[in-house]
Amino acid sequence: MCSTCHNSLYFRANCLAGRFVLVRSAEVALDYIGRLYAIEKIARAKELSPDGIFALRKEKAEPILEEFKAWLEKRVSQTPPQGLLGKALNYALSHWAKLIRYLEDGHISPDNNAAENAIRRFVIGRKNWLFSGHPNSANAAATLYSLIETAKVCRLEAYQYLRYLFERLPYVRTQEDHLELLPQRLTPDRLARFMAHQ
Repeated sequence: MCSTCHNSLYFRANCLAGRFVLVRSAEVALDYIGRLYAIEKIARAKELSPDGIFALRKEKAEPILEEFKAWLEKRVSQTPPQGLLGKALNYALSHWAKLIRYLEDGHISPDNNAAENAIRRFVIGRKNWLFSGHPNSANAAATLYSLIETAKVCRLEAYQYLRYLFERLPYVRTQEDHLELLPQRLTPDRLARFMAHQ
């Protein structure tokens, strides 16, 4: 066998070996993530309260995350930092505190999928927002969209919430009055009582 063929085979074997390590590492990481999401699926299926979700995560997810972090720390020391895998490992470890934040509160989701889904319609139409006329108009629209989506997350009907907001807004005098108008401070029952008197 000539040296060119030998070098070519050697190069291919190293690439394949490297690719195998990259793919295998990705599979391991995805397995950890899959196990964490399986816990979230259980919480949704059982319709657990935020306190129940907190307890379930403490019992089931925390040990998986500890194991995952140990695996990341081991892999990062064996991986060139500028490669794709090295960058992914370093990213995960440098953002670890943010990653495990969801363990502290059953209200918090492990990802931002709900927010991304909520803004998808607005992102799709973002070219239309170029024609707001003025930056203040764009800011007002963004504020209104945020209020509407937050109201939906709080299980409030958007039209009813906006009616409540706009009827009460002229009478606001203090910062606390402003805060009381936020969707997070309003329950569906309280909004229904307001609408019944209209």
